Amino acid sequence: MVPPTISYEEFQHLIAQRSGALLRASSFLVAYGQSPKILTRPLLGELLFQSTQLEELLDAYGARTNSLWEQFRSLVAAIKLFSYVSYELLHIQHSIPAYRLLDIGEDFEKHTVEAIAFTESILAEAARRLLEEAERLHLPVPEIDLPEEYYSERLPPGRLPHDLDTRKLDAVSQTISMLATSFLNLAAECKQWLPKDSMKTDTQLCDYIGPLREDKLRSFELRFHNLQSLYDTYVSTTETEGVDPEIPVLRGHISVVLHLLRIARDFAHYIERHAGPYRIHLPPGRKRLVEPEVLLRVMLNYSIHFVIQYLNSAENLCRLMLHRYTEIGSVEVPVPPYRGFHVRPSTLIANIVLHYGSDVTMELDGKTYDAKAPLHLFRANEEINAHKRRDIADEIIRMNLIPADSDQQDIPSLIRSILMTLAEYNKLIIYEKPLHIEPTPPDKNVPLLKLVMDEIIRLQAAGKIDIFTDTKVRFIGDKRVLADIELLARHSYGEDLFGNNIPLPDGLEYLRYYR
Repeated sequence: MVPPTISYEEFQHLIAQRSGALLRASSFLVAYGQSPKILTRPLLGELLFQSTQLEELLDAYGARTNSLWEQFRSLVAAIKLFSYVSYELLHIQHSIPAYRLLDIGEDFEKHTVEAIAFTESILAEAARRLLEEAERLHLPVPEIDLPEEYYSERLPPGRLPHDLDTRKLDAVSQTISMLATSFLNLAAECKQWLPKDSMKTDTQLCDYIGPLREDKLRSFELRFHNLQSLYDTYVSTTETEGVDPEIPVLRGHISVVLHLLRIARDFAHYIERHAGPYRIHLPPGRKRLVEPEVLLRVMLNYSIHFVIQYLNSAENLCRLMLHRYTEIGSVEVPVPPYRGFHVRPSTLIANIVLHYGSDVTMELDGKTYDAKAPLHLFRANEEINAHKRRDIADEIIRMNLIPADSDQQDIPSLIRSILMTLAEYNKLIIYEKPLHIEPTPPDKNVPLLKLVMDEIIRLQAAGKIDIFTDTKVRFIGDKRVLADIELLARHSYGEDLFGNNIPLPDGLEYLRYYR
């Protein structure tokens, strides 16, 4: 059923009743906007609350698609968005000491003050335009009957004493390890996706608006919010948090990244919704509230830049924490089916270990290999190939593939027949067809099995065949690293039997960052 149409007079009367508080706060901002530190959390809270409820009312009556009210509604939405962003920036500014952020070699507080000044200028211009629209729509603007200090925020120094008993939870160390692991995984994914360079003056807007989509930023924001919630639920106010001074530092980095992502998300929203290719229509002669390139530049050079900086600085912290809270275990996995520990599987394993920063070793036949060094893992192929040769020789004997009455007149044909039979029974794989067998002169002093094995070894070394084996290796170290290695092994180390790359499973997305 189509709702009835409300008259402009009735709607104007309704909005006049409901917009007074927002118009008064906007007038206050315009009147005192040049005063230092006029932008406070009490003022922003008032702007945010009033614009939120007014925008909802306007949308309920279809103001977004009405030519008379669309501009007014757009400015209300802009005040809501930039009030929220400014509130987030003030939160960061006030929380910097409590975050205990690691040194990144830049003055983050100074850049935050500059970002606040930027959003304040946008907010003041939006407020000024809103008052103009109110006058055009014949909405009464209340007199400013508030003193300049009405929204001031006087904050005496100090904090309340921490006098509540700390909690003692048995699983805190496991939660901290999980937090550090999740942070590392999420950091790798973020850094792979987020732009790493500042926006150049000649860069096209479309070069960045694709990667910096609101939906993707919102996804990262929610995942960091989940990390913060996990910390606050299971780690905050525990004995472990009080004993280890680095644990609250991790919480501070999670929080600052979360708030920076929220700011970037809202900047992206404004560009996409209000200033991008699908923006609303502007009246003739009216400029945009803020140019998208300017907003994007601040987004990149402040929000995204410091997200990456604090992700980088906290990664080493997470690895140090994992060393302290690591649970040691072991796991047995099959060797890579294609050529053993060659470049790809060895590099993937090493990157898993490096990602967590833990010490993990691999054992085979009593020998130990450093799992974070691909060259160490390469050396294991000598033992693996020895296993393969013993296994295939045993299979040739077990399957009786060399008849006792065989002569040595046609050794190549015998070898080819043996290889085809072994391939048919999935004991080896042939990569080259037709397979060239080296002619071997008969020698009654050399057993046929040795001649056959010599040719198999030559073909394997040349990469023309490979031998299947059920040989397994054992990894020892951090259980989280072992879980990822086991997951990689279950997915054939990221390649098929012919050495072609196959997609990595969910849970190992961070390995793409190391490519």
